This record gives sequence, C-alpha cells and structure tokens, in this order.
Amino acid sequence: MKIDFPIPEQIPELAALWQTAFGDTEEFIDGFFFTGFSPARCRCITIDNTITAALYWFDIRHRGQRMAYIYAVATHPDHRGKGLCRQLMEDTHAHLTLRGYRGAVLVPQNDGLRRMYAGMGYRDFGGISEFVCSAGTEPVQLHRIDREEYASLRRRYLPEGGVIQEDENICFLETMAFFYTGPHFLLAAATEGQKLHSPELLGDVSAAPGILTALGCAEGTFRCPGDSMKFAMFRPLTIDAATPAYFGLAFD
Repeated sequence: MKIDFPIPEQIPELAALWQTAFGDTEEFIDGFFFTGFSPARCRCITIDNTITAALYWFDIRHRGQRMAYIYAVATHPDHRGKGLCRQLMEDTHAHLTLRGYRGAVLVPQNDGLRRMYAGMGYRDFGGISEFVCSAGTEPVQLHRIDREEYASLRRRYLPEGGVIQEDENICFLETMAFFYTGPHFLLAAATEGQKLHSPELLGDVSAAPGILTALGCAEGTFRCPGDSMKFAMFRPLTIDAATPAYFGLAFD
C-alpha cells in the first residue's frame, strides 16, 4: 500500500473511483477535474497499482489563516471496512500541517459520517438554515455578475467569522451555478425548469420570493447562515488555529 499524490496519468482512475463512490454525473466530475483539481491538493492510496481511496481539498482562509476544505473522500466499495479512510485522513492531516495549514473543514453527508469524522477529531461549528419558498408577487431587482465580482462581494456579505472561499472554489462553483446580486443580497443559484437551488444566499433572505419571480422560477430551496441544522465540521491542525463561525459553500 502506498499513500501519495497522484500523477496526471491517474486522473481517469480517480474519476472512475469518484463515480463509483458517489454516482455523480460525468459532467459534474469533469467540471471538478477541469476547474477544481490539482495533483498537489489530492492524496490517494494505491494497492497493487490500483487507486483504492482518494480525497481532495480546496484552499480556504479564515482570519488570515490558511485552511483546507477536504472534499470527496472516497474508498472503493471492495476495500471499505479496512481502515483506509482513517489512514488517508491521518496522512493528509500530517501533510497539511507540514505545509502550514492551520485547520481542516469538511461537510459530512450523513450522521454516520459525522460520527466517523468526530472520531478523527472533527467538531461541529456554526451551522446553516435551509428553507423552501414560492415565488412572490413582485420581482426584486437583481443582475448577474461574474465570478471575480462575486468573490469580492462575498467577502463583504460573509457573517463575522465566515470562511473565505475563492479561486478554484469559485471556479468549480461556476460550473454548477450562476452568480447574482441585488439590493442587500448576494446569490449563487442554479435553475432546473421552474425550480431553483441556491447553495448560498447571503444578506437579505426576505428577498427570496422576489428572486424567484425575477428568475422565472415557481419554487426554490435556499441555504443561508443560521443555526437550524448542523453543517460543517472543523479540526484544528495547530494549537493556534481559530475555529470558524460559518462555512457556506459545500459542493454537494
């Protein structure tokens, strides 16, 4: 068994493992490897010349400290239950610490994974609220913006203690959402037919019904800062790591 960075020739194998583990579409996976992937931000386990487990991370920042958003932790079904995930996570934590990262953030997809990561030193922090609403009677004023303006405005709209997610984070997000701003709000959202999904609405959440009307949608699901549901988990990698208060953009 070997834990190491992948080489470019292994990208198809990594993509195949991703699809097996998560069942995402080819378009979604290609979007990640084109915009969000770097071999320097990936660790994988190889057994008998076959990648059996892998994870990735995005660079993020909180209060000036460099941190990692660990993403898409996957073990091939044939190799689960052998402790590979724990070994890969321990290796990654050690590697991140050596490179000057102060902490790691991840977003478990279910309670079982939340308990598993708690056993690796992760703790819940912050939270989000998620709500569904219908279109209003009057549209709000909004206009579409590019990723550079979105990243700049997001710093202004983040709540105190929020995690800054930029660069490859926003590039990857752009493959699945558009960016909008309006009076007192900032929005990332994707539409499918007359339904809207927003991975993050910052600012005036009461604008949601008018946003739906302006975008021609009948119904929408919005995530925003709040405390109605657990979301991200944090593990300090150094004793001076500052625990964030909010993490918003999860690429599920």
